[in-house]
Amino acid sequence: MNYSLQLKELWPSVRAGLLCERKYGALLNNFCPLDHITQELELLNATDFVSEACKKAQRSQGSAAEEETGTGEESRSQERFGEGRIVMQAEMMTQAEMSPPRHASISSKIKCYTFPRGDITRFRPARPDILGLLNYYLMDAASLLPVLALNVQPDDFVLDLCAAPGGKTLALLQTGACGHLAANDVSICRTKRLHQILYNYVPTEIRKAVSVTSCDGRDWEQLGGGTFHKVLVDVPCTTDRHSVMEEENNIFHKRRTKERQMLPMLQLQLLMAGILATKPGGKVVYSTCSLSPLQNEHVIERAVEIAETQFNISIHVEDLSHFRTLFQDTFSFFSDCRLGELVLPHLTANFGPMYFCKLCRV
Repeated sequence: MNYSLQLKELWPSVRAGLLCERKYGALLNNFCPLDHITQELELLNATDFVSEACKKAQRSQGSAAEEETGTGEESRSQERFGEGRIVMQAEMMTQAEMSPPRHASISSKIKCYTFPRGDITRFRPARPDILGLLNYYLMDAASLLPVLALNVQPDDFVLDLCAAPGGKTLALLQTGACGHLAANDVSICRTKRLHQILYNYVPTEIRKAVSVTSCDGRDWEQLGGGTFHKVLVDVPCTTDRHSVMEEENNIFHKRRTKERQMLPMLQLQLLMAGILATKPGGKVVYSTCSLSPLQNEHVIERAVEIAETQFNISIHVEDLSHFRTLFQDTFSFFSDCRLGELVLPHLTANFGPMYFCKLCRV
């Protein structure tokens, strides 16, 4: 009843997607030899959606630069009007070089293969290489979008505040850019799963550079305030796809009503801890796998307000609408998010739900 009011005419298709088997992406493990596996996946008609988005971004930036610098045919013909016109064009080129690109960069080192829209082929289980490392990790491909939005740069100190079971942590390591990665999860049981994923996919020398802890993420500011360049806050949520498929211990059961109602407060506390753990100028990406505005945009709005009024911290919510343009061939996006972006499940692109929003601690 709630989501039909929120999504209106989109809800029937979203509900159908939630009730059907989700699609997966194969996140390639850069710590393994990849030539053989990429050839195998491409023969199955799978494509690296991150690489395709990078190409699209480059084409878009090239077109934008051409428009802004006047390098098109029309502008070139105007050069005949004299040196004054050429000087003006040179000045415009200098301005264009100084201005930021229209599309923020995304890590081209992350490689994730998906099958085309409408193709429900399943990936075979991953196989170990000669060192025993698995060659890819199967995950909801939309779960990579928060990691791509974080845009880790070389030598960044990165915190994954709610890291288990470990797919996003593994994706962060695939960037090859983390100067230090702290992976935390309050659940000791889930942290064991995180350790297992690191063991199965990451060489020993790289694993040693990852600090894994089992602390309450809400206390992280006390443990390491103002330490990190980038923080990922992938909070516990109603996990809508699991909730519609599983009866046992369902969070929408009446006996868990209070717990469900308290989720936005827990999410807000975790996001605030992530903000306070970030250096000034650092970035935070908040994400859930819920459709609920109460767990998504409302948490962002409240965090921005509390950061300003209680901590005198100014937070800028970044525009991620370019993600819709870059990834529209792979995912179905909800166009009416007030803040951040939301991937909707759809029968032809059955990923998500995945909400993500990027904040900058000014």
